[in-house]
Amino acid sequence: MDTSEKEPLIGKSLEELQDVAYRGRMPKFVGRQLAEWLYDKKVADFSEMNNISKKNREWLSEHYVTGRELPVKSARSHDGTVKYLFGVGDGRTVESVYIPDKERATLCVSSQSGCKMNCYFCATGRMGFRKQLTAAQIINQILSIPPAPAPGNTPMAPLTNVVFMGMGEPLDNFREVRKVIDILTAEWGLAWSPKRITVSTVGKLPELKDLLDKTQVHVALSVHTADMRQRESMMPAQKAFPLSAVMKLLSGYDFAHQRRLSLEYIMWRGVNDDVAHADMLVNLIGRIPCRVNLIRFHQVPGVELYPASEDRMLMFRSYLNSKGITATIRASRGEDIAAACGMLATS
Repeated sequence: MDTSEKEPLIGKSLEELQDVAYRGRMPKFVGRQLAEWLYDKKVADFSEMNNISKKNREWLSEHYVTGRELPVKSARSHDGTVKYLFGVGDGRTVESVYIPDKERATLCVSSQSGCKMNCYFCATGRMGFRKQLTAAQIINQILSIPPAPAPGNTPMAPLTNVVFMGMGEPLDNFREVRKVIDILTAEWGLAWSPKRITVSTVGKLPELKDLLDKTQVHVALSVHTADMRQRESMMPAQKAFPLSAVMKLLSGYDFAHQRRLSLEYIMWRGVNDDVAHADMLVNLIGRIPCRVNLIRFHQVPGVELYPASEDRMLMFRSYLNSKGITATIRASRGEDIAAACGMLATS
């Protein structure tokens, strides 16, 4: 069988790996051994799975691949951010971004090649939609970041967090994203706390409710303006999933304790950076416990929008803080390699 036709094992649940063992006439416990090798020990080749018999390893390699594939290209920013390009079949590629920050290291992963949401200001949205990623292609980004040395030959910090904020709308591919979240958090998988994972969304319903009900991960809602007519002109998803309906749904969940809700707000000069827009945002939030992340706009070719001034961003933050809303200005990372927010387009 051609390697390209073989099914990958990464991206499979414990139950699915046990089914693989069953098909190969192996004991059920081999499924758990496979999960340990693939997710805990992160091996890329069946030959390394030395507590599985040689006969069974040969059967596995005859019928499956582990599914691990290294990035085809990478670019490093002066600030230590690294952007990786991964092949995902059909001649398509996606980007993911490694962001080190003192003791933390976050990987921004992609869930689709391109995006259907068509947000005016986003380079990925302007690509159009190309394909859904499988759970194997999503988790491969997490498992296959090469341990390249950072500047000065210091080792890259191990991942502490994953954010689904790369290419695509994660809730438009919720089945596969949910599988990856399960692998990341299950005791047979990577055994991460769900608090290490954040899923970003424009507010796609009813998948947002499923995410809230079936996981405990953090949620980041892309708001960008609380003026509904303005939002609809820039974010077509507003028409299908009105922000008022999204906020009503969110108001029914507990974000005052361990689970966190953040509202993402890109600031554009003369568009959404005045006190009137800040007031609309305050009214939108109401009593919902959340954090507002104010984001600098990074220029995208063909988009006639410009970043708000530093003074405007500071004013906006102070105004929100004065109303009892926690607001921060997100540090811009990786702009020199087109890895910052809204810039991913496999260029």
